[in-house]
Amino acid sequence: MPSNITKLADRQPAATATAQLFENWFDPIEAAVRDRVHGFIQAMIEAELDEALSRTRYARHAKACPGSRSETDGEITGDGPLCGHRHGHRSRSLMGTFGETLISVPRARIEAPDGKTTEWKSNVLPAYQRRTKAADALIAGAYLAGTNTRRVRRALAALFGGAVSKDTVSRVWRKVKTDWEGWNARSLADEPIVRLILDGTVVRVRLDKKATTICLLVVLGIRADGQKVLLAVKNMGGETAQAWRIVLDDLIKRGLRKPEFLIVDGGSGLERALAELWSDVPTQRCTVHKHRNLLAHAPERLREEVSADYNDMIYAATAAEIEKKRKAFLRKWRLRCQAVADCLEEAGDRLFAFTKLPASQWKSARTTNAIERLHEEFKRRIKTQTVLPSAETAAMMFWALVASGQINMRKVDGWKTLAVKPADLPIDLAA
Repeated sequence: MPSNITKLADRQPAATATAQLFENWFDPIEAAVRDRVHGFIQAMIEAELDEALSRTRYARHAKACPGSRSETDGEITGDGPLCGHRHGHRSRSLMGTFGETLISVPRARIEAPDGKTTEWKSNVLPAYQRRTKAADALIAGAYLAGTNTRRVRRALAALFGGAVSKDTVSRVWRKVKTDWEGWNARSLADEPIVRLILDGTVVRVRLDKKATTICLLVVLGIRADGQKVLLAVKNMGGETAQAWRIVLDDLIKRGLRKPEFLIVDGGSGLERALAELWSDVPTQRCTVHKHRNLLAHAPERLREEVSADYNDMIYAATAAEIEKKRKAFLRKWRLRCQAVADCLEEAGDRLFAFTKLPASQWKSARTTNAIERLHEEFKRRIKTQTVLPSAETAAMMFWALVASGQINMRKVDGWKTLAVKPADLPIDLAA
């Protein structure tokens, strides 16, 4: 009976070769640069200690300590008492974009004015620091790019030599929390916001050791120069009026000015919250959301025709033409499908508020697409993690994608005419 042992043995070298792929790719340039980096870091720390002790290594005379008096009689020579003394080195590993290197850090005792001594602490390489800030930024950036904590190690193995574990990624990510908290508390008094886009998105997180669906409420602002800016990301239980009031009240408390124009998705909770705060501000209902609502009310065989009529109305060239086609849409669909006509009438003036703006702004003002793009990109990045660790992590990741430059937001279309105030032109809703 033939044995499979020989066949398995024959295949083993190929498997081993595959596992060691890239390991024998020696690069003399990289090796030389990393060796120079090691010496440069060592020299930086030694120079810092020389300055702290006011003398170089092995020097027998030193400058006077700050605030001390020099003795000048015949029996005492030198410039005064030493500021401290060295007492050996200790080894520390440091990981940077140059890879991992082992450094011999000098130790010293520094004399205080009261005569006591304290251990010298380096500012170049603070205590307990094992990675440079650039390395932390690289690890966090790889995590934000759409990899989970385990895959980051494999992605950066060639650079860090496998020194990045999933726990390292988690620790690096926790450092982002300081910047996140500062961003949430920043003043908005100097932000020239003229327009707000508000919407929510659903995400799954782990709460009390169980996967739970939460809602992230997102507020996007448009500055006077047309630049989009993320103003708030809050994790809430849903898009209720109370939840939106908490978000908006916090923005107002931090100095947000009253906007000139609002764009919403049509959620009842958001509209009630906005009515309580800014009932006199023109509000645009997203035309894409309304399109979906119309199709949901129409029989399947009529959906294509409903879409054609709706798009012909919404994307008409002038406000007068839009109004004409709106009346025609209502007349037609009251006879063919009353539910479709009722759905369009439900939005009222707010579906056509964009017609009060200059025509160059219509494209950016009639939908919440600017914020929907952020939602889509966020969900694409967290696709590898079916459930996020916590609700706060979800909000932090959404913010970090924008703050780190992973997602760039351009100016809105028609930004040159943002200085033009919305015209107070009532729309005739009588069909």
